[in-house]
Amino acid sequence: MRLLGYTRVSTATQDAQLQLDALVNVGVQKRDVFADVTSGSRTAIERPGMKRLLDHAEAGDTVVVWRVDRLGRSLIDVLNTVNLLRERGVNVRSVSDGIDPATSTGRLMLNMLATLAEYERELIVERVNAGIAAARQNGTKFGRPLSDPVQVAEKLQVVADARKRGRTAEEAARLVGWSRATLYRHQKEHTARAQADTV
Repeated sequence: MRLLGYTRVSTATQDAQLQLDALVNVGVQKRDVFADVTSGSRTAIERPGMKRLLDHAEAGDTVVVWRVDRLGRSLIDVLNTVNLLRERGVNVRSVSDGIDPATSTGRLMLNMLATLAEYERELIVERVNAGIAAARQNGTKFGRPLSDPVQVAEKLQVVADARKRGRTAEEAARLVGWSRATLYRHQKEHTARAQADTV
């Protein structure tokens, strides 16, 4: 079992030394500390230091932080990060908060965090579903917006010209802001419309 440390500060002017000292004091080697200097606007898994930590950590390891709020920009982000680590068999220990999987109290707190995360996710789903239902009642339509056939035909012509000049389907699709899959879909729909018009 390895102890892996993680520190986070919001700006380059802030000092992570306090966090680093706390981690070293509980047995984390300096070489095993992953660090981020980033604003709170990025979720934990978007940060380079956390990405490296997640790639490095293995089942049975323990990630040690100074305070549990270093693991995320918000409560839900912290909870999601804790859950992600635990799903991989990685323990989480917070020096200042008393969260330690080696103690019964620490395990209780981790389980409470996991329960809170599940509760928060359910609330988010409920809010999203209620918002969609209300929008539908007010006449909002969901799904892919209908394409303007004239605009599609013009873009298909640009693609056809590019293909004649030796461009690949992917390159030609990119010229008009489509993916190759979108190009093929529009070509199929355009052909079907043309056949329907001749019937």
